[in-house]
Formats: sequence, structure tokens, C-alpha cells
Amino acid sequence: MKIVSLVLKFPPCHTFEVGKSVEAVPGASVAADGGDGRMIVLLEDGPDYAVSDSILQIHQIPQVMSATLAYEYSDETLNPEEA
Repeated sequence: MKIVSLVLKFPPCHTFEVGKSVEAVPGASVAADGGDGRMIVLLEDGPDYAVSDSILQIHQIPQVMSATLAYEYSDETLNPEEA
């Protein structure tokens, strides 16, 4: 399991479009939106997609000027039988 948070910056007039585009990315959700051109996005991996792919999709949203990684958590417990 991987969980990541990003801080997005974009022109405030595009808040609705950015939020809608973020919600269309697999595993992504808007955690906070100040309405001032900054948004906190949470990403979680899933069985058919990786967090890295979702981050790349977020970067490609046309109105997003920057996406900064703010937090990353990974719990990839290795089973001793698999080692």
C-alpha cells in the first residue's frame, strides 16, 4: 500500500476544472481546497494502477503549474516465504 499527498498550484480561476480533473485520476481525491489556487490531493495505489502513474496524470492537468510531493507512506511488508 502506498499513500501520497501532493500540493498543487494553479490559477485560482481554474479551481473547479482542476478539482474535477483530479477526481478523474485513479486513486486521487481532493483533501483540501483553499480556493486560492492551492489544493491538497491524496493518492492511493490500487490493484490496477500505481501511485507513480497517478502523479504523472496530475502533472499533465493543463491548469496545474506545479505539483509538489508533500508526504509519502509505503507499507510493503515482505513475506519471509517470498524472500
